[in-house]
Amino acid sequence: MSRLFAGTPFDIPPTCDRCGKMEEDCDCPPLEQTPNWLPANRQRAKVRLDRRKAQRVVTVVWGLAADETDLRALLSELKIACGAGGSLQDDKIEIQGDHLARVTDKLQQIGYRVG
Repeated sequence: MSRLFAGTPFDIPPTCDRCGKMEEDCDCPPLEQTPNWLPANRQRAKVRLDRRKAQRVVTVVWGLAADETDLRALLSELKIACGAGGSLQDDKIEIQGDHLARVTDKLQQIGYRVG
């Protein structure tokens, strides 16, 4: 029986990168996939409104530890709650528009202390 990639690196059976054994014979513990995030109730978020050029208003969330918080997931939740666009800028979450009350309520609902 001929193989599709005979003689290429794809023809070599897969081995473990850590121990070098065949994958089915490997006894290495699985790598930790999800980082340990700091719980929401142990963090304090600060919320404010900023005015940008042309009098546009942006709701800004800051004060969260970027390496201990999943800011991308939090941004997604806040965008859905507000029905608005947003982005991450230098460890700050920016939501387009005046959504101070909605963002504050959502953060408190998740468990963050807002102040």
